[in-house]
Amino acid sequence: MTIHKIAIRLAELCHTGQYSQAHKELYADNAISIEPEHAQVFATVKGLDNIIQKGEQFRNMIEKVHNTYATEPIVAGNFIALGIGIDATLKGKGRTNMEEMALYEVKDGKIVKEQFFY
Repeated sequence: MTIHKIAIRLAELCHTGQYSQAHKELYADNAISIEPEHAQVFATVKGLDNIIQKGEQFRNMIEKVHNTYATEPIVAGNFIALGIGIDATLKGKGRTNMEEMALYEVKDGKIVKEQFFY
C-alpha cells in the first residue's frame, strides 16, 4: 500500500474513532507509539500488541464518545501528519475535548512509528 493510501485510510478510520482497526490494518508488528514527556496516563510503548493494549486502556477510560474527528492528512516523504480530536465523557472526570497532532512514519507499506503532540 502506498503512503498516500495509508494516509487516506488512517484519516478515515481516525475520523470515525476506529483506532483499533487502524492498528490492525496499517501498523507493523514492531511499531512504536511515543507519548509526550508530560503525558500523565500513557507511556511510550513498543510492539503492535502493546499499542493495541494501550488503545484498549484508553477506551476503558471513556464513558461516552460524543464526537471524533481527523483532519485531512499531510504526506511528506515517509511521514503522515494528522490532527485528531475526540469529545468524550471520561469515567469519573466528566466531559472533555482532547485534541492532538499525530505524526506517523511509514516503512515498507506499514506504520512503524506514531508520535503524539498535545
